[in-house]
Amino acid sequence: MIVKKFTSEDGCSVDLGFRVSIEEKGFYTENFHSAAWVFRGDDGNPEDSPRCLSKKPRPVAVRERTVKLLKGTGDYPWGFRIQYSKPIVVTEVDANSAAEEAGLQVGDVVLAVNGTEVTGVEHAEAVHLARKGPDLLTLVVGSDISRCPNTPRPACRGYLHKRTHSGFLKGWRKRWFVLKNDGCLQYYRHKKDEGKCSPLEVIKLEGAEVGIDSSLGKPFVFNCVPQSGNRTFCLCATSNQEFKRWLEAMDRAAHPVHQSHVWEDVTLHNSSLPPLAIKSPECLGLLHQLDGSSDVWTQHYCILKDGCLYFYASIRSSQASGGLYLQGYRVNEQTLSVKQSVIELKPPSEEFKTFYFCAENETENQRWITALRMSIQKWLPLHQAIQDFMNRPLEETRM
Repeated sequence: MIVKKFTSEDGCSVDLGFRVSIEEKGFYTENFHSAAWVFRGDDGNPEDSPRCLSKKPRPVAVRERTVKLLKGTGDYPWGFRIQYSKPIVVTEVDANSAAEEAGLQVGDVVLAVNGTEVTGVEHAEAVHLARKGPDLLTLVVGSDISRCPNTPRPACRGYLHKRTHSGFLKGWRKRWFVLKNDGCLQYYRHKKDEGKCSPLEVIKLEGAEVGIDSSLGKPFVFNCVPQSGNRTFCLCATSNQEFKRWLEAMDRAAHPVHQSHVWEDVTLHNSSLPPLAIKSPECLGLLHQLDGSSDVWTQHYCILKDGCLYFYASIRSSQASGGLYLQGYRVNEQTLSVKQSVIELKPPSEEFKTFYFCAENETENQRWITALRMSIQKWLPLHQAIQDFMNRPLEETRM
């Protein structure tokens, strides 16, 4: 099983583990982890390919969500930058801004502004829609499937009173609390210390228990009990509105919604179907796969669909027995001693596995080679998409 991890601000390793189910079904997905990929579908036009928003593959390629940004003050009241047209991409999010608190992220593609779809409009028109609208800016944004799939957790900032039982001053101390998008709660002595000093403490909220405390006879009090450790943080908000805001934000951080990549969702769904139930396959038929360790050829009934090769024991199988993610693979025709002509699927890096297949005859081999190459071309490396964006005429706006 392949697992991705990252280190949070408190130095703890957090397991994202979003590959379990599809790999347990026998799918080789390792190369898909090595780079970010954009699905461009059947549209091979270089002008359109980096979109991640092609009309056909949109449900496959994009995880959509709605973010609402309350307008602040200053020249850039929402605190983010957008660039390009068709699509419009978020390229900068200011710290401590409405955009950051709403969970807007660099790389998000803007799909709609205040209820109007903007995937096909010019940059200036989308800016006009945002600026003429209400102070509460509503955006529908999409994240491509290469991005971290977890539901964004809201940032939250403000003063809370923290109850203490240690030191010379027992009682309540006013502290500046910051709930980050990674689910870590940290606090400082003063608001001005954020970004200048290390936090006094960092609390990982995932798995924590957050609830109202009415035992003290004091309004707006709530407790936070982290999953690790036996310490209870007793906090008090400054108003009922702040009390509700913090409770909601901390509860969402404590119980994040973990989602699989969209691509994993699609392939997992397809793998549960009989081979002939997969809609619009690009190629299907018998293939023999070489087991490199034993030089034995194993026969599969195979279905090729959108850069994934599904393996079945037979055409009558109820579901796939395994499969191969083809992103980045090169398709070559090779000659081996056992078979006269074979199909070589070579990965972009030697750290990944090379696969060898052979069809029933030379004509079938050529049919599969053509189909495999076309299927792999449906995927574009994200770095190439970014480079294509960078080569476009610059359109940018600070919001």
